This record gives sequence, C-alpha cells and structure tokens, in this order.
Amino acid sequence: MSFAITEDVIESGNARLEQALAEDFDALGRQLSRRGISIEAMTARAMAFSVAVPTWGVGTGGTRFARFPGPGEPRHIHDKLEDCGVINQLTRITPNVSPHFPWDKVNDYNALRQEAASHALGFDAVNSNTFQDQKSQRLSYKFGSLTHADSGTRTQAVEHNLECIEIGRQLGSTALTVWIADGSNFPGQSNLGAAFDRYINSLKTIYAALPKDWSVFLEHKLYEPAFYSTVISDWGSSFMAALELGPKARCLVDLGHHAPNTNIEQIVARLIRADKLAGFHFNDSKYGDDDLDSGSIDPFRLFLVFNELVDAGLRQAHGFAPAYMIDQSHNVTDPIESLMSSAVEIQRAFVQASLIDREALTAAQESSDAMLGHRLVKQAFVTDVSPILAEARRRKGGAIDPIGLYRESGYRAQKSRERPAVEGTSAGIV
Repeated sequence: MSFAITEDVIESGNARLEQALAEDFDALGRQLSRRGISIEAMTARAMAFSVAVPTWGVGTGGTRFARFPGPGEPRHIHDKLEDCGVINQLTRITPNVSPHFPWDKVNDYNALRQEAASHALGFDAVNSNTFQDQKSQRLSYKFGSLTHADSGTRTQAVEHNLECIEIGRQLGSTALTVWIADGSNFPGQSNLGAAFDRYINSLKTIYAALPKDWSVFLEHKLYEPAFYSTVISDWGSSFMAALELGPKARCLVDLGHHAPNTNIEQIVARLIRADKLAGFHFNDSKYGDDDLDSGSIDPFRLFLVFNELVDAGLRQAHGFAPAYMIDQSHNVTDPIESLMSSAVEIQRAFVQASLIDREALTAAQESSDAMLGHRLVKQAFVTDVSPILAEARRRKGGAIDPIGLYRESGYRAQKSRERPAVEGTSAGIV
C-alpha cells in the first residue's frame, strides 16, 4: 500500500496553529478595515485562485554539468501524479497538472484521467517535446524541428504535436503549449526569415487540428539552447505568429525567457490589450532563464505582473482568461517543497495586487501624481497577507503550514523506501 498523508494528519497539524492564525487574521482584518478593505472578500479571492503544476516539476532538475537526483524521485507519470496530489492536498491552490509528452506517455489515457481524479487533480495544457530526440525517433531535432530545413523532420514534429492534441483531448485538456528550441549558433547557419516562415507553416497545420474549444499557446525564449538566433525569441515574434494563425493562438509568457531587466509587466499589458495573452509559466531568475522558485529573487516583479492581471480582471478586459502554471527546476531543494512555496508566493502576489485602491490609483495617474501612485502600489506590496493565505488553505481543508506539515509527515522518507534510487547522469536538463 502506497503511503499517503491523511486528513487526520492535516487536522492535527492545523489544531496546533489555529489559535495563532485566528489572532493574526483578526489583526490583519482590523488593519485592512481601516483602509476600507474586507478581509473576508480577500480570503474569498485567495480561495478562488489556482495555479497548475507541471508533472516534470516534481523531479529533480539539473545543470549543463550534472544532475544530482534526490531521494524518492518519481519514476513515471503515476508517481508524479501522487506527488502533485500532495502539493494540492496541502496548499489547495494547485488542482490541475500540466503533462509533457512523450515523457508522460501511457497506453490508456482515460484510465490516467481517472487516476488523476483519484488524487483530486485535473489536467491543464499539454506540452509537446520537439527539443529532444527520443529513442524510437527516426529523424533528429539537432538542427531544428518545426523550422528544420528538411521537410520530413518538420512533418515528424508536426505529427508529434497532433498526437499531443489527441492525448490532451482524452485527458480533458483544452490547450497545447508549443515551445521549440529551434535556432542557430553561427551567423550563416540558418536563413532567419525562412526559418520563421517554416514555423508559421508548421503551426498552421497544428492550428487546423485544434478542437473547437482549444487554444495553442506559443512560448518564446530569448536564447538557449541556440545562442546566436532563436526563431521565436521574444514576445514580438510570438505575437506576429499568433496574429497570423488566428484567434485560437495566444502568447505564453515565461518570466525567465526575456532579456535581463525587461519590463515584463508592460509586455503583459500589451498582450492583454491585443487579446493575445495565453497565460504564464511562473518562476524567478537572477541572470537568465534560471528557473528558480517563484518569488525567491524578485517578488516585486511578480507582484507588478499581477498588478496588471488583477486590473484586467476587475475591468473585465475582453477575452481575459489567462492560464497560470509553475515552470521551474529544482536542483538543491525537495521539489515538492519548492512547488508548494512557489504556489503560495504566486497566490500571495495575486492577493497583494487585489489590495490596491484602484479608484485612488486611477485618480493619482490622471493627475500625474507620481509619488502617490507609487505609494498606493507599494502599500499593497508591503502588506503581509500571510494570514489570508493560511486561512484560505484552512477553510479548504489544506495545511496552515504546508511545508512544515509535509516535513512532519515523513512523506519523502516513505517515498524513498517505496521508489528505487535513480542513478545520476553526466549531464542534466536545463
């Protein structure tokens, strides 16, 4: 019998913390009330918020030099669902998972959907993989996939994406995320214009196969693994492609896929205005696409992104329905702990942005009162909404202290005994 964290364990852990939480919640409620904000309304918003976790995120990531596997790592999609279920069980923020193919392939996807439901999970967007060669693959993606100069290789990549759509349909997903590593490392290696044209033509075939209620999320990345040119390198390239493909195509924003110091929140505002924002892959970074835990390096930037998102939601911007997912790599932490921490920090930024006095902010902006506008935004950011987040978890049956209770449960130690150790490799996945 596989070990699982029981509801009794959660209730027992919460019982020790409930009095302190009640005191902190009441104190914050009085503080917010003086600002004309209902803590109950903010708690309801926190309870309604969710962000998906990636199935690959519960495994240990790596670097270009090595991968150091952790104890009790998931061996397959079934172990991954088990770990993802624990994350949602304790945080009550992550009811959906985003699978990646062919990493998560099985024979029976209807059975997999039922298995996920047994862990109180559903399926978010499905992700295709044409940035790696698989064992049974006939043609290599070393020099590109959807944009490869060879038509046979492009056809192979297109067919894989079509397969992902069919798998996603069986799982109950309604979106396909496409990220390609295509690009070049040397000037003259690739015709920059022709590569983009081939991308569009390949995507047109994929787009035509989308079910009626589906979307395709186009993901851009500035560099890596290609370092001279990347075919879909920025939001402008992604936006051009989405415009040409049609209304089902939208632009996905990964917080680590931009040039250093890029104003990502302004990009978000532009995509919202154009009705082309697909959603987000949340993570954090110091230098590039570091894939660090969300909110661990620059929580203010995360908050400013949510400032734009909350504003769009409150004014009911046309077509605004972004998909939220965490996409990060864990090299020195327990992936479950990192994903729980990130989910909470993303929810924190959402609730903090919801505290902004929008009417006062608009008045300050229209009167060109720069300092007042800044102070109104900063006031929300420095408000510690931890009691709201903890109370939202408690009311939904989650843990007041998710990481503390997870450690106390011994889940990782139990899985280390249930799952054979994974040997290290000479290279890791970035």
